[in-house]
Amino acid sequence: MKKFDVIAIGELNVDLILNNIDGEPEIGKEKFAKAMNLTLGSSTAIFAANIACLGSRTGFVGMVGRDTFGDLIEFSLSGKGVDTSMLIRSDKHSSGATICLNYHEERANITYQGAMDYMSLDDIDKTIFTRTKHIHLSSIFMQSGIQRDLIDILKLARDNKVTTSLDTQWDPAERWNMDYEKILPHVDIFLPNETELKFITRSMTLEEAVEKITPYIHICVVKRGRKGSLLLRKNQPPIHLDAFVNNDVTDAIGAGDSFNAGFIHAFVKGDTAENAQVTGNLTGAVNTTAAGGTGAFTSKEAVKSIAREKFKQSLKI
Repeated sequence: MKKFDVIAIGELNVDLILNNIDGEPEIGKEKFAKAMNLTLGSSTAIFAANIACLGSRTGFVGMVGRDTFGDLIEFSLSGKGVDTSMLIRSDKHSSGATICLNYHEERANITYQGAMDYMSLDDIDKTIFTRTKHIHLSSIFMQSGIQRDLIDILKLARDNKVTTSLDTQWDPAERWNMDYEKILPHVDIFLPNETELKFITRSMTLEEAVEKITPYIHICVVKRGRKGSLLLRKNQPPIHLDAFVNNDVTDAIGAGDSFNAGFIHAFVKGDTAENAQVTGNLTGAVNTTAAGGTGAFTSKEAVKSIAREKFKQSLKI
């Protein structure tokens, strides 16, 4: 029996989230924010914390500095039930941090990458590929070492009969250099949002992007925010699933990562892709009911209660 259901490999940072801000920043001027929260950040960490909350045995591989932020990251992950024994502590590089200016369902982020940009396959204990059922990777454009070694990581997973998922996330440099024709055949579940997919495929429309990736995918779910999600598989018709809409959004930070957590949790349990899509849509919606990426995920029962009371849905986890 494998020790882990899921091991997440990815970036780690803290999030300093500012809410209720008096307008947008202007050079030479100062604005007030009415609320602030210092919390565990990074898309991969939010995914790991939330999938652990849903009940998956979860570990994390990432690099942080030997500093206060690194301590906070490790403490926060551990407190969410994530195994932190595989974290890599760097003596050379500081932990990453993101300043998040939150405007209702939109946000502007500034990130210092720090240690996350230096981790590569050489730093990773290769025994992880024998100890887990599934490996999730995210935010490859923020991690030059992982982006360079991505295919080798995916091949190692496949050689050990480990399934994989990939969410590229946003490219801060906006170059979108991803050879999807070469990478996607090695990925079991591809999890982009609509905007990212169009940039990755150099497409003007979602339809064009879908046509370009379909020959190379196994399972792909395109996240579309309030438009729901689109499930794609080779030689099967696409399935559009409407969103579970929250009309009283606290913030949408981590909603896509929470979708990933729900989908992968269901997939690793053996659910069909169709059922996993429903679970993902619902966990993404639950995320929007509390501040920050992990605020709504305090326990499995709490998540099920929000799904039942807010969205009138039974969350089968």
